[in-house]
Amino acid sequence: MKRGQHMPELRRFFAGIGKTKALAAIGRRLAPADRWVLRATGGRFGVGTPIGLRTLLLTTIGRSSGQKREVPLLYVERDGKYIVIGSNWGGERHPAWSSNLLANPGAVIALRGKRLAVHGRLLDGDERQEMWDAVASYWPAYNSYADRADHRKIRVFVLEPVPR
Repeated sequence: MKRGQHMPELRRFFAGIGKTKALAAIGRRLAPADRWVLRATGGRFGVGTPIGLRTLLLTTIGRSSGQKREVPLLYVERDGKYIVIGSNWGGERHPAWSSNLLANPGAVIALRGKRLAVHGRLLDGDERQEMWDAVASYWPAYNSYADRADHRKIRVFVLEPVPR
């Protein structure tokens, strides 16, 4: 089976209900717990880990406050880079982390027990579509989020590790 074609049954179930506004509301409420678990485990474990979700903890610098801001995000890894989606669960506005990343592309991710400095880059055109398709095949609910957010184009970012 090709990469991305197999979806564990629990993840498939949650991806199905993930399309609903009800799960979006639950997800928003779980985000602080997910952030705490990811921080405590150095990105080794998140709330969605038991159902097969890959989550990283992204730390950006607030564009207005200058303070560190952390957010758990689903991701897909491509060629040593990490693709993340600014869906905001299909909400009306772009998530704050995506605006922070546009203002200051330098960020840090916690993932698999490591902290990596990354540079965030907003994708567009064919590259955006290719990465959108990769992430949406992993978590199909993103297509529903895009339908709900039809007044805005959901941002897609690549997080590229910064060489030491």
